[in-house]
Amino acid sequence: MSTAFKASDRISKELQRQDVWSMVNGAAAELKSPPANLGQGFMDFAPPHWLTEAAKGCFDSVATNQYSPTRGRPRLMEAIAKAYSPLYKRQIDPKSEIVITAGANEGFYSAFAGLLDKGDEVIVMEPFFDQYISNIEFNGGVVKYVRIKPPKDAGERNVSSRDWKLDLDDLRAAITPRTKILMLNTPHNPIGKIFDESELRAIGDIAIEHNLIVLSDEVYDRLDYSPQVRLASLSDELAKRTITIGSAGKTFGCTGWRVGWLIGPSDLIRYAAAAHTRICFVANSPLQEATAIAFERAQEENYYAGTVEAYKRRLRILCDTFDDLGLPYTIPDGSYFLLVHFGKVKIPDPFVKDVPATVTEGRAKDFLLCYFLLKELGVVSIPPTEFCTTPDLEDYLRFAFCKTEETLLLAKEKLQGLRQYIQ
Repeated sequence: MSTAFKASDRISKELQRQDVWSMVNGAAAELKSPPANLGQGFMDFAPPHWLTEAAKGCFDSVATNQYSPTRGRPRLMEAIAKAYSPLYKRQIDPKSEIVITAGANEGFYSAFAGLLDKGDEVIVMEPFFDQYISNIEFNGGVVKYVRIKPPKDAGERNVSSRDWKLDLDDLRAAITPRTKILMLNTPHNPIGKIFDESELRAIGDIAIEHNLIVLSDEVYDRLDYSPQVRLASLSDELAKRTITIGSAGKTFGCTGWRVGWLIGPSDLIRYAAAAHTRICFVANSPLQEATAIAFERAQEENYYAGTVEAYKRRLRILCDTFDDLGLPYTIPDGSYFLLVHFGKVKIPDPFVKDVPATVTEGRAKDFLLCYFLLKELGVVSIPPTEFCTTPDLEDYLRFAFCKTEETLLLAKEKLQGLRQYIQ
């Protein structure tokens, strides 16, 4: 039965086309045999046994099955303060400078809800995590974009993520009297770039000059393969204007737990915490407690160093695969994504003729590349123009290596089928 009911204007925009996650996962589900799924950034392996056992124990306590304080469980807030105070070069107050959120995404949303008025502008560096945009716009904000640009010869050779550069003149040009927030993502998804100290200081100087708040997305901060500096550690002036976002899902390999956090000066955290209380009231209690245990035991279990070494091995499998095929890529300094340039790949015309319109209409070439790899080879990837406002990255695909070595070796085997299409 039809009705006169309609979606809100902001949701109508979301419904106008299928999102990349639904498109890719739906197409993968139609395959006759399971693909090698290097698409969405979730792990296909369990968190460490000591952590899952601790999590199970958290369900046996009466207290951890009930509401926690809205800002978070004290044990977790204290564990985060202990873990991050040395990295920020100051003592973080767990009671006033931290709020626990229902995943990092709710952290973004709460920060924007607590800070933005209608028409306030937020500068976002592209490529960007796609959730930033709806989170900003749902809260009345206006997005202004500046590009992180690859080297001109990135389609001809392997390049470092450090070679992708933000033009500071572009950043300055994007600032207007309505600009309130600057989004930073380091380590970066999907480039894998870790902004170095000189870059962060230059960005920070601009933020200070124009009195901007910085929202620093550092959810991949424990997956760093080269030295990392935190923006909030560089000066008191930057610390008092920076909110840093973290994620238990990325840090401890449990993306379904939906536990995140914000760290920042007490006044900014107070605004985000007030919004958080009205958005979801409180993050789930048992897995907050389990995340606290994870922080408490991480060092004695050699978790951080061991995890980085494991990810380096996984990355090596993927890099060897594309080196063997002669397809250039961007070497990440952090995160668990590899951007590969597919400019040498020629998709046969008969295949293109049978591709559904939902894959090609209004979309850049990388969506067709993604669909081709999925349907012809059984390898799932993500088209990175979903994270851009221009088709500049349409020759790339993003591959997640937060997978078992068995999955990555299966992908390597399947990707050999590309040889006949490489020119």
